[in-house]
Amino acid sequence: MMRFLDSLSWPVLAFVTIFLGLAPFVPEPHVWEKLKMLAAGELTQAIDIFDFLMHGAPFVLLGLKGVREITKVQSGE
Repeated sequence: MMRFLDSLSWPVLAFVTIFLGLAPFVPEPHVWEKLKMLAAGELTQAIDIFDFLMHGAPFVLLGLKGVREITKVQSGE
């Protein structure tokens, strides 16, 4: 898993996060809509859960890569 995170480039990951993670931009990003549904307890249909996972995955990868970079610097790699 660490090799995979290390192999992802920051520009590509940022591009994917912006365009897949936030698509569609109008009227509101899907990930934001699904987060609101999750908070309201309305995220119950399989298609909505899949959609949330698909649009949320780039944000998770971006966060994991950031944590990986920080731990690499702290451990001296």
